[in-house]
Amino acid sequence: MIETAKDIGTEAAARAEDLRRVYGRGGAAVHALNGVSVNLAPGTFTAVMGPSGSGKTTLLHCLAGMDRPTGGSVWWGGTEISRLPERRLAELRRSRVGFVFQAFNLMPAMTVAQNVELPGRLAGERPDRRLVLDALARVGLAGRERHRPGQLSGGQQQRVAIARALVARPRVLFADEPTGALDRATGHEILALLRAGVDREGQTCVMVTHDPVAAGYADRVLLLADGVLVDALDRPSAAQVAERLSRLGG
Repeated sequence: MIETAKDIGTEAAARAEDLRRVYGRGGAAVHALNGVSVNLAPGTFTAVMGPSGSGKTTLLHCLAGMDRPTGGSVWWGGTEISRLPERRLAELRRSRVGFVFQAFNLMPAMTVAQNVELPGRLAGERPDRRLVLDALARVGLAGRERHRPGQLSGGQQQRVAIARALVARPRVLFADEPTGALDRATGHEILALLRAGVDREGQTCVMVTHDPVAAGYADRVLLLADGVLVDALDRPSAAQVAERLSRLGG
């Protein structure tokens, strides 16, 4: 196992042990993950990279409780989530993790505030206006709560998506190519925001990316190939990430 916690004496914010995920059966089976173990320390920023088909998005989805592993286990703190009933897992997802996608997934007819409130409303919860406004302020959108997504730039829409993920004060934020739909300058703004959440708020962030420059914002970069964790780089430069990735065919 490649140790992925800053301090192995600290309980991990999230961890996977001997994680396996197989899609299909028999000769058509695809082994997306094949015995991956990772240990993610609280208050750290981890980037997950690898060639197409390496298993990086599958790993993120399993760690976030959005996909069930075929074998092995996933833990959030001291709670094993991989065998929980779906209802209990859904409850924990709402309270303990947040997720940001490449697509902003905002409702165009709703205001910014209503978009941030939406996951809680769908769960039958009454939104706390103060928490919504605080989440928007944290991402630099104070005063924009009554705007609609179409009135915002792409970068601002992604900030709304991040605020939506942060409103429940999750312990871990998972991000799947969060800058993939943005130009480079706007992407840097989003990455700096994620980095600030780690440094100032103690947020734990796990991000899948194909961009070595984006990975340069992370404390650690995990490299996967063919469903296996093959390397971990501590605070690498973008050039170091690009060089190592090129050797994997990414």
